[in-house]
Amino acid sequence: MDGVLKGKKALITGSSRGIGKVCALLFAKEGADIVVHYRREEEEANRTAEEIRKMGRNVILCKADMERPEEIDEMFDRISKEWKHLDIFVANAAATAFKHVMDLKDYHIDRTFQVVVKSVMQSVHRAVPLMEGTAGRIITMSSLGSRYTLPRYANLGLAKAGLESITRYFATEFGPKGITSNAISPGIVETESSKYYAKEKVGEFYSNAIAHTPLGRLTQPADVANVA
Repeated sequence: MDGVLKGKKALITGSSRGIGKVCALLFAKEGADIVVHYRREEEEANRTAEEIRKMGRNVILCKADMERPEEIDEMFDRISKEWKHLDIFVANAAATAFKHVMDLKDYHIDRTFQVVVKSVMQSVHRAVPLMEGTAGRIITMSSLGSRYTLPRYANLGLAKAGLESITRYFATEFGPKGITSNAISPGIVETESSKYYAKEKVGEFYSNAIAHTPLGRLTQPADVANVA
């Protein structure tokens, strides 16, 4: 690829680290200006933003808690004021509690659905008007847990299944406007999040995943960014 995103404006939630950060850097390398969104990792977000600026791209650095609708609106208010439009929205941010079904409380489910599903709905409500008249792109990040049962993953798996479903509705309703919508389900990616999920069994978890992967290695954030 060579400048395939030249002149585009992209918002990637959760882009201070992990998959989101690698997406932000690759999109910038391909010519896009980036909204670097973060919740609390300010130092990491600043480093990401600085790397993008060194590429000669414009950066909007936004702190917003995806559990707080008013902060999501503030982020989009800023994008609307500074850029007037948006070409790409990548819903990458996630939050959950990894627990067995019988240990899940209402607040665990509420928090996960707010970040993974409801915040995406709110963001799309704000993003689509900014995309009209352009070939807009909505990309959501799903996971294996939407289809397969994983230990202590019911909470996030349920939310990701909902995210995949609403992405299909986005595609159907916004396609006539020239806006495409796709979900990426990358499997097990070697990130801090997957290490946190597996905890003390991370070595066994990774080895088992590699044994069932034809390429004989774990998915890397760059693999996911290239798909996006």
